[in-house]
Amino acid sequence: MAETPAQPGAVTDRAGAIYSPGPLADATPGPSPSSVAGPQPLILPAPDIVDVDALRATAHEVAERTQKAGGDAAEIRNAVVPILREALAQGRKIIADAFTARPRAAADMVRSYTYLTDTMVITTMQIAERWLAPLSERAKKNPLSLIAVGGYGRGDMAPFSDVDLLFLAKSRMSDDAEALIEAMLYLLWDLKLKVGHSSRTIRDCLKLGADDFTIRTSMLEMRHLAGNLALADELEEQLRTKLFSGTEREFTEAKLEERENRHSRQGERYMVEPNVKEGKGGLRDLQSLYWIAKYIHGVRAAAELVPLGVFRREEYETFRKAENFLWAVRGHLHLAAGRATEQLTFDMQVEVAQRMGYTDLRGRRAVEIFMQDYFRQATAVGDLTRIFVAKLEGESVRQQPLLERIFMRTPEVQDGYVVVNTRLAIADPVAFLNDKLNLLRLFEEGLRSGLLIHPDAMRLVTANLHLIDNAMRTDPEAQKIFMGLLLNHGNPERALRRMNELGVLSAFIPEFEPIVAMMQFNMYHSYTVDEHTIQCIAQLAMMEKGNLTESLPVASEILSGGVNRRVLYVALLCHDIGKGRAEDHSILGARIARTVAPRLGLDREECDTVEWLVRYHLLMSDTAQKRDIADPRTVRDFAKMVGSVRRLDLLTVLTVCDIRGVGPSTWNNWKAALLRALYRQTRRALEDGMEDFTRANRGVEAKKALRAALPDWPKEDLKVETKRHYAPYWQGLHVTAHVVFARMLRQLAAKNDPSALQIHLYPDSDRDATRACFAMVDHPGIFSRLTGALALVGANVVDARSYTTKDGYVTSAFWIQDSTGHPYDADRLPRLEQMMRRTLGGEVVASRALEPRDKLKKRERAFTVATNVSFNNDASDIYTLIEVNSRDRPGLLYDLARTMTQANVYIANAVIATYGEQVVDTFYVKDMFGLKYHARSKQRFLEARLREAIDEGAKRASE
Repeated sequence: MAETPAQPGAVTDRAGAIYSPGPLADATPGPSPSSVAGPQPLILPAPDIVDVDALRATAHEVAERTQKAGGDAAEIRNAVVPILREALAQGRKIIADAFTARPRAAADMVRSYTYLTDTMVITTMQIAERWLAPLSERAKKNPLSLIAVGGYGRGDMAPFSDVDLLFLAKSRMSDDAEALIEAMLYLLWDLKLKVGHSSRTIRDCLKLGADDFTIRTSMLEMRHLAGNLALADELEEQLRTKLFSGTEREFTEAKLEERENRHSRQGERYMVEPNVKEGKGGLRDLQSLYWIAKYIHGVRAAAELVPLGVFRREEYETFRKAENFLWAVRGHLHLAAGRATEQLTFDMQVEVAQRMGYTDLRGRRAVEIFMQDYFRQATAVGDLTRIFVAKLEGESVRQQPLLERIFMRTPEVQDGYVVVNTRLAIADPVAFLNDKLNLLRLFEEGLRSGLLIHPDAMRLVTANLHLIDNAMRTDPEAQKIFMGLLLNHGNPERALRRMNELGVLSAFIPEFEPIVAMMQFNMYHSYTVDEHTIQCIAQLAMMEKGNLTESLPVASEILSGGVNRRVLYVALLCHDIGKGRAEDHSILGARIARTVAPRLGLDREECDTVEWLVRYHLLMSDTAQKRDIADPRTVRDFAKMVGSVRRLDLLTVLTVCDIRGVGPSTWNNWKAALLRALYRQTRRALEDGMEDFTRANRGVEAKKALRAALPDWPKEDLKVETKRHYAPYWQGLHVTAHVVFARMLRQLAAKNDPSALQIHLYPDSDRDATRACFAMVDHPGIFSRLTGALALVGANVVDARSYTTKDGYVTSAFWIQDSTGHPYDADRLPRLEQMMRRTLGGEVVASRALEPRDKLKKRERAFTVATNVSFNNDASDIYTLIEVNSRDRPGLLYDLARTMTQANVYIANAVIATYGEQVVDTFYVKDMFGLKYHARSKQRFLEARLREAIDEGAKRASE
């Protein structure tokens, strides 16, 4: 290959600096190309990354010796590859060690990997050209240019980034050139580098770039590595004049559309397992800004956007800080995984936090502090994106034809505001700041007009947050404006989210600041605490507008009947405000709400209600999901805690919003059915009196419903069925289950076979679960065997009830879901039933068969949940409640049930509540004599056995 005359093998950047092509290098430009011959290592607190001259001399010497010994091209390659591989491995180790010593020095890390990659790429080309596929004299007349493109061209290289190469020829590739390229690629592949490559002429580049924005973007960041420099310069010139010029608007729109599509695929920037590269607020967003700026303005570094007026100096510093942080995270993520990975999964969050030097602080885990920093940086990236996009929109409007601009409708705005490029702007900043309440009125006008806020207005607000002081917080007019944002416009989340991002919300309610961008390190919550709060308020607003009437009939009916909206919105705003401290967040949050609510203008009674709602905001969901709501005692106790229908209504709506605000897949029909049932029963108890809410009354109603559902049954058969069951059976199941069991028991009695088994599977889509009913002759350990059978088929049990009859049978009902949290498809039910029969028939021993399946997924192993076992003899009239709070894993329910069976515990019901990695299994039990577990010695013995089973299972799961 023909080298550039002045610099053989030089790695040059088109901006005149080595390894400073991208924004990261703004602060530390490298030496000029004239001072070096070949790639130059960066200054690191470690030995030189690689001795380029020594490496190449050794490689050429080995190649020459092999050739003289009669070796062919394949043998030369085999001889050279170990030398290159060792140099690459050693270079990577040096960079990784230096990065470990300075874990936030992302710029050095990125440029060092670029330098090492350049060394390998150019060295392989030199070896290929000289020893493996020399060019003929004719081929040398059409010299190649080796060009780095994409992220590699930009010089942004993480430890395992792709190596994107463009082999550029003046005219059609000759056979010799293709052979050279092939030989070089084989060397790179032998080094285990992930190479993306293309072989094109300038004409090809122009044609393909015109049709494909991805190709166009990759060439935008071209960087000449070796070969014909004049050809690379010609390509860059033609791209600029023939492809880029005049298409700025087209390119910008394409990149912004690409960004929107990417965000919709990846999710919001507040998702708790973000994609560092592609997610909202990630590196790709920063790169997109740089691409557009480079395309339009021809900049070669983000710092150049400051004199152009796109960013202010402090905004550029935010850009640089965010980019450095995100690149540090990405670098550690690659090194921790040992491969190219961009998803910051839970297990990797712990590892990266440790690598970056985070430590536990004031009761918070290091990983939570790290992720709060991550989300703050992602938010900063979002702010920069809005500023940049607004500038582009302004330029786009100016480029529109005159008639379009004349007839474009401009919304009317109130005095003090103007519309600039379709955004709400401030007419006179000085006058605006003379009344500090305008810092709130701006968001009110944004909601009223429906306009987005202009970035200059946002800049003015963030620069003057100090004006929001105690006097303003207690100003009745400020209170009125803020409450108006919540109550008057129908979309309060829009204002709250923007206020939160700009710091206004924390300035006006300082108690909110600790939860901004706060990561909840668990698998249950999908958002940060502040975003979860805003999502909850958004759910309430949608319900009030009638958008969720069909899916949330009870909550929607409550709202249409009238509630105190001020109380409800403030309670939602404060319900998680106490998180992140050592104290129970409900108790602490209630105290904080007692301070916040009066400042927002609520009267004494309203403040009392807000405080109560925050203190007990988990009461209804815990009762519905962790207790048997068919037990009259559960409803009576809950009704006593609530006290009034008014509070029940408010708590019900708040609970629905809270669960729906956790994440996009948290709410389901099962939870909806539980909450509806608890609400209706509690309302009935509060309105009609507790004395009517007894087992006897409910039993009479249930038997009456069964007789009506079986009109064709003889009276004698109905009499047998209604008399064979104890009272809990009648109040614990719906009439549809009573009908199923009545038919199953009649069939069992007709067979008179002690080993007979009846199974009925019914996909109950209304509850997002499959109901599995079992009927058989009673014998010890049935509940345990049933849970084992269900565990073997991969079923997740969400509720379970087991009842013995007076004539020696047992009826058990389980509500189960598949691994995706849905009912089993009808076509899977026959196989499901077959596996259950095999297990219950003794063909499969569950404890043995479950061992190889009883494993935690890698991303789930970062979570630890302290095990707690508690006994409650007051929550039920006839059972002891054993509540086991522990780390969820496959087979846990079976292990607990088997342990209790071995200890001669009779299990009547099991209620399973799962919160990500945490599970709360509540068992309604009696001892072998039908009595409660009152003796503390018996409780201690049983607790020790349960803990032992949990520990043994956890050990198996982690191996």
